[in-house]
Amino acid sequence: MQVQDPTQLSQRLAELKVEHRDLDTAIDHLAQAISRDELQLTRLKKRKLQLKDAISRIESRLIPDLDA
Repeated sequence: MQVQDPTQLSQRLAELKVEHRDLDTAIDHLAQAISRDELQLTRLKKRKLQLKDAISRIESRLIPDLDA
């Protein structure tokens, strides 16, 4: 499903930023744990990178096209 409405894009962007921030906190806590799960840590980091990419894509869609 492609969201085209700028309002919906902004809302989705906010949701992704919150999830990204929450993952950052979870990764920090897991990394400091004595008996940490390396596989889980790797998965969280991968998800965080996916979120970062999605955030970048939405931000670029929200910027008006200057060539138009």
